[in-house]
Parts: sequence; C-alpha cells; structure tokens
Amino acid sequence: PTAADAVAPLGSPAMSARGGDDRRFWRVLLLIALAALAVRVAYVAFAKTNQPIHGDQLFYNAEANRLARGDGFLEPFDPQALSRGVIREGTDPAADHPPLTVLVLAPVSFVTRQALIPQRLTMAVLGTVAVVVIALLARRLAGDRAGWIAAGIAAIYPNLWVNDGLIMSETLATLVVALALLYAYRLIREPTVWTAVLVGALCGLAALTRAELVLLIPLLAVPAALVARSIATAQRWKLAGAGVLAAAVLVAPWVGYNLARFDEPTYLSTNDGIALLGSNCDSVYFGDGMGLTDLKCLGPNPRGDQSVDSKIYRDRAFDYVREHKRRAVLVGFARGGRTWSLFRPWDMVSYNKGEGREGWVTILGLIAFYPLLGAAVAGWVVLRRRRRRSWPLLVPVLIVTIASAATYGQTRFRVPAEPSLIVLAAVAIGAVVARDWPARRKQGAAPAAS
Repeated sequence: PTAADAVAPLGSPAMSARGGDDRRFWRVLLLIALAALAVRVAYVAFAKTNQPIHGDQLFYNAEANRLARGDGFLEPFDPQALSRGVIREGTDPAADHPPLTVLVLAPVSFVTRQALIPQRLTMAVLGTVAVVVIALLARRLAGDRAGWIAAGIAAIYPNLWVNDGLIMSETLATLVVALALLYAYRLIREPTVWTAVLVGALCGLAALTRAELVLLIPLLAVPAALVARSIATAQRWKLAGAGVLAAAVLVAPWVGYNLARFDEPTYLSTNDGIALLGSNCDSVYFGDGMGLTDLKCLGPNPRGDQSVDSKIYRDRAFDYVREHKRRAVLVGFARGGRTWSLFRPWDMVSYNKGEGREGWVTILGLIAFYPLLGAAVAGWVVLRRRRRRSWPLLVPVLIVTIASAATYGQTRFRVPAEPSLIVLAAVAIGAVVARDWPARRKQGAAPAAS
C-alpha cells in the first residue's frame, strides 16, 4: 500500500479501486438521480406551471427569447418605457448578467417557440446532473457510501431544487462549481496539463455564470496546480499558467464583446452599479432592512447606456460608503449573516417571494440548512483527521462570503457553496455509519450463531 492508501478511509477511492463494485455504485446513483429528477419535475408541475416569473427570471427568460430570435444581447425591456408602465423591448446593448445561462436557454427558446415550462424543465435536468456530480465529488473524497449520501441529500435539499424550478443562474452555478471542485481534486492528485486546462476552463465557465465566481481562477485553479507536490515546482507553475490561459480563452470573447459595444469599460456584467447603490443607502444601512438591497435607492434612471448608468451608480455608492465607513463594516457582517441564515433568517420567507420562491419552500430550506451546516462542520473535522485536503471545498464558501459582504445578503447567493456543504455533511454521516456498521453486523450475527 502507498502512503495515500494508509490514510484513505474505508470505502475511499484508494480502497474501492482494489475491490469495490463500480457498477453497483452507478446503479444506486442512477436510482437516486431519477428520484432527484422526479422531485424537480414535480415541483415544476405542481408549483410552477401557472406561476408568472419574477425578479431576475424576467431578464433571463426575455434575453434568451431575444437571442433565439437573432436579436443578440440587447436590453430585453426598455427602462424608459417601464418607468411609464409600458412594456416594450429595448434597443441598447445589455449585459445585466454574464451570458452562460442565456446561452443555455436560447436553444430551448428557439425549439419551443419561447415556451416558459421547457426552460424550467431544462433547469430541472441540469439540476439533476449537478446531483450526480456532487455524488462523484463526495465519492472521490470518502468513497461510495459518501457519494450515495451526498446524492441523497442533494436530491431532496430544498435550497437546491427550488432553483431548478426557476429560470436563473443558480442551477448552472451549482453544476459548474461542483465540476470545478471535482477536477481540482483530480489535478492535485494526478497533475497533467489537460486536467489543469479543464479546471481553468470550468472556472472560466463559472465566471460566465455568476460574475463573482471569477475568483475561482485565482483561488482554486491556480492553487490546485501549485500544491501538486508529485511534480517539480517549475511544472506546477506551467500547469497554473495553463489553467489561467484556458479560463481567459473562454472569458475573453465576452469581455471583448462588451468592451467594443459599451461607452464605459465593461467586463463581465453591468449589474455591479445597481447592486452597489441598492445596497448602500439609508434603508439598508439602518432598521429592519439592514444587509438587504433596495432598488428604490437608485433614484431616476441616468439613461446613458448600461455601462454609463452603472458607473454613475457605483460612484454614488462609493460616496455613500465613504460617508458611513464605520456603519459599512457592521452592514457587511449583516450581509454575510443574511446569506448564511445567521442574521434575521426569517426575513427571507417574504423577501424570496419577490424572486418566485414560495414561502413554504424557504421555510423548508431553513429547516434543512442548519443541520446540514452542523454536519458540514463535522465533515471538515473528519477530513482533517484523515489528512485529506479540505481547502478546495472552502473556496466557494469564501467567495460567497466576500461577494455578499461587498453587495448584499441573500440566501440564493449561497448556492455555489451548497455542493461543498453537502459533500462535507456526507463525509460526516458516512463516517458515523462506517463506525456503527461493524457493531450492528456483529449484533445481527449473534442470534444466528446461537
């Protein structure tokens, strides 16, 4: 046995590679995945069939429809007309959000003639794929049992499947982040150029899903290459460079496209100005709304193109922060607390309704989150005791916390970190089951022997 085998837990890849039944793992995982798909389709069928779309769903749906018609990335709605209560399509360039979600949904809009339910079902299928990837990530860290447990949790965890019934970026963010973590662990264990390129590409795709996930490139792709101690230092830096280059190749076309069409420099999104100004004003610095966002703070639309408006909003937000420096620190903690359901969590029951999340789903999510968080902490302890790397799983947690503290708190912002929590919880539960199982087996054998 190698040194890695010596610290590998029972049922880990190192052990199962010698005697595990790979087909059995996949059969069980397939059943769990089918159950996950059933949960998501049922949610769409019974809760979303006649529900209108709200919040950011309006953008993703309408922008995918416009792209399917060949209009390109233009404003789905004219802001000036909306201010007068009139709904009509805009003509200016739009980059409210990074493009990957729209690019995924546009073919669905084209084939189904812009039907809403097929877009929701597309998210349900992608969410099911995410369940499988989360299972594979847990299996890589702690073996088949942990993989099944992680899949089971992901299949029924309300804070995942609720996003799979919506038309937003969270489902894709969950899938791409889980894939990036899975292959980052492979890169650490088996460092090759192609794996480094794949990890970098996945981190680039994540940035094209949610702008804050661009931090995966310096916080996950680069460190994963540099800690691969089985190769020389110079080779590690080459792998890190390959990962960064792969991410840049994917992100650069969108950045270049934006730089060419907007008046002010724009990279991944023009939404930062709205997010900053809506999160830095009196109504969210003081009182019950502390740590949230309030679009009423934006005031009259400046009405340049989106990049000009975003710059004006950013400048106003930074001016407000400079005038309230001490309060801003406290508000930053409140934002993180809201995202992690540690500060006024019950507010989200009503707040989430504005984005299409039913109150009962938010309540179920809160009930499920706290035991999951406790189990995740225990799973981190288990990995530490087994001398297995846990830091990649903490990278999305760090990114989510930074992004929330800089903008505002919202439980859906936590989604990129949910795969990490689920995997860590599965590791802890699997450790408990593995420890108890031999005792139960002996107790069951005793009556038979007598």
